[in-house]
Amino acid sequence: MFKRTNMAAYASINNACLLILAGTALTWILVYAKTILMPFVIAVFLAMVLNTIAQQMNQRWKVPYLVGTLAGILLFLGMAALSVAFVSNSISSFMDGFASYTHKLNTTVTGAVEFAQKVGIKINDQSIADAVSHLPIFNMMRSMGGWVVAFISNITLISLFLIFLFMGRRAPEERSSFSADIERQISYYLIIKMLVSALAAFTTWVILKITGTEMAGMFAVLTFVLNFIPNIGPFIATLLPMPVLFLQYGFDWHIIAALVLLSATHFIIGNVLETKWLGKGMDLNPVVVVASLIFWALVWGAMGTLLAVPLTSIIKMILDRSQPTKPFAELLAGRLMFK
Repeated sequence: MFKRTNMAAYASINNACLLILAGTALTWILVYAKTILMPFVIAVFLAMVLNTIAQQMNQRWKVPYLVGTLAGILLFLGMAALSVAFVSNSISSFMDGFASYTHKLNTTVTGAVEFAQKVGIKINDQSIADAVSHLPIFNMMRSMGGWVVAFISNITLISLFLIFLFMGRRAPEERSSFSADIERQISYYLIIKMLVSALAAFTTWVILKITGTEMAGMFAVLTFVLNFIPNIGPFIATLLPMPVLFLQYGFDWHIIAALVLLSATHFIIGNVLETKWLGKGMDLNPVVVVASLIFWALVWGAMGTLLAVPLTSIIKMILDRSQPTKPFAELLAGRLMFK
């Protein structure tokens, strides 16, 4: 009996060690080959979504599967082109007003320094002026042109992967039930996130237009993307327009109105609509979600945070398939943490 217990313990330790070694090797591969793997993974997720949409269109409205798939691909390319146009126009508009924004910023800072000196606070004028002149926001706007070029090249690569994935796709009856379960769960999550993110982006665009914010289109695109990052993304999306509003109007009602309206929008969409539509979501513990965001950010940078939840969910589903690794899947779901 004692010997059998020792053998079971050794087997568990052995499985854990093998899993750690496999995870380490896989992480190295993910980092080394991220230039190709990231577009490929995005293409796989898009293929899941487009396949689910095409199947639903075929079942409900008798639209041929091929027509639904082509319509989905064209919609994706159209949205990508629209995003590039929004970002390019926003950057161009911002750079046209560069001189006036710089003047307003210098005037606001000078007024703040003078007020501080009147109330007896000693401030070095020159150090403040140097800090303002070296603010990164203007350099960031100039570098956005390079981001647009990289975005277009990545979209091209994703589109090629997408076409090849559909060309080599198996018929539904030839696929395993496990792969069908993964596709169903991941595509449902992504479709809901896309709808919620689109609603958040549109509402953000309306609010920023009402408050007269420059680059409203670009901030709407960024809101759509950032909404895929749980908890952190909506917070960042809320704060992003504030520096531009400050450059345009200084600290007045425009900033307060935008901050209040955007915060309310993200709270309602994230905590009411998304929770209602997604339910339990991907069956991942909130602590695990935060840890996965950190891990995938270290592996794939900003894009890793966008893909963290679906990738971690796939890993959990794979671990849940095997009896030796099932405890690790339960750990990711949080069911072993608080027993």
